[in-house]
Amino acid sequence: MTETATVTNWAGNITYAAGELHRPRSLDALRALVAGSARVRVLGSGHSFNEIAEPGADGVLLSLADLPAGADVDTAARTVRVGGGVRYAELARLVQARGLALPNMASLPHISVAGSVATGTHGSGVGNGPLAAAVREVELVTADGATITISRGEERFGGAVTSLGALGVVTALTLDLEPTFDVEQYVFTELPLDGLDAGTFETVMSAAYSVSLFTDWRAPGFRQVWLKRRADRPLPGFPWAPPATEKMHPVPGMPAVNCTEQFGVAGPWHERLPHFRAEFTPSSGAELQSEYLLPRRYAVDALHAVDAIRETVAPVLQTCEVRTVAADEQWLSPSYGRDTVAVHFTWVEDSAAVVPVVRRLEEALDGFGARPHWGKVFTTPAAVLRGRYPRLGDFRELVRSLDPEGTFTNGFVRTVLGEA
Repeated sequence: MTETATVTNWAGNITYAAGELHRPRSLDALRALVAGSARVRVLGSGHSFNEIAEPGADGVLLSLADLPAGADVDTAARTVRVGGGVRYAELARLVQARGLALPNMASLPHISVAGSVATGTHGSGVGNGPLAAAVREVELVTADGATITISRGEERFGGAVTSLGALGVVTALTLDLEPTFDVEQYVFTELPLDGLDAGTFETVMSAAYSVSLFTDWRAPGFRQVWLKRRADRPLPGFPWAPPATEKMHPVPGMPAVNCTEQFGVAGPWHERLPHFRAEFTPSSGAELQSEYLLPRRYAVDALHAVDAIRETVAPVLQTCEVRTVAADEQWLSPSYGRDTVAVHFTWVEDSAAVVPVVRRLEEALDGFGARPHWGKVFTTPAAVLRGRYPRLGDFRELVRSLDPEGTFTNGFVRTVLGEA
């Protein structure tokens, strides 16, 4: 199946130059399409905010949404093999039905599994790695239409999951699972920034299985703190902020009906770890997003650096979320080799107003080794970006070995690899 209408990303800030979106309905059709194309990029669920999925006018833009979905759960091995077009919400329901769980989820359950891990997307928790950490096997269709599998334990596995779509079309992933668990969600309000030193920040972020801080930077400190406690683990006291008295939405003034249950009402992991309910779309895409991931030891200093320019940031900001991510071993993971704090910005839908602010924000964070999220808006110079990934050379060689003609390499990837 082929769509010929104008194709944009979810937010609508990117219109792809490729005139068609191809949606193969079988693996054989996918292989034939790839083998017959000079340039190929996969769109995923379209939740990237930059040109990472752009194939160019002479390229093929590909969706996996029409491939047979499903997920093959191995309850004995506690794994699931899931197709490349499946989204987290549908995967979570299938896994939960078998009494199992994913270790973590992002705040939005509507995103594709393959696209999420390819860009380094994550949830929250001092002990939780990014979503890619659960992947144990990647199945790819390479440029000649062949299928290969790369497994954990192979040297090249370090570049195979968070791969920016540069190695091939991911047709399936095998993920680690664990026994299902319940989660209780609690929300607190008005956490002062001035009361946070490095030790207190670590204690706050360790207060539950997953913790998120929210602010609009219109005043110092955090308007909301979301704690997601596993019901099988203790919940320490939280003396730093008062509990919320009404259900909250991360964006001030927005109705909270689309948000997952709060006030400590226990529910299965997949109905509490995301911030938004799977059966609702949390917004229309009328936003832009940026995110910067930096060593956790710099967290408090970095937050003060943002606070120092909040009069610049706040006018174009909807909300800012602060989370933690455990160190990862994927070469291009923004959390590679370091326990991380992630500072996420949801902007208004106005590129002309937002991009200068993003540039100013990056200047403020320059001394902290910040790595931008691969799928969001950033202006970090390519040379600076490359210097923050010590295994980039290994990834470059992996791309050359699997895709010597550059079938899956676009302008975005060439810039990252230093080949633009």
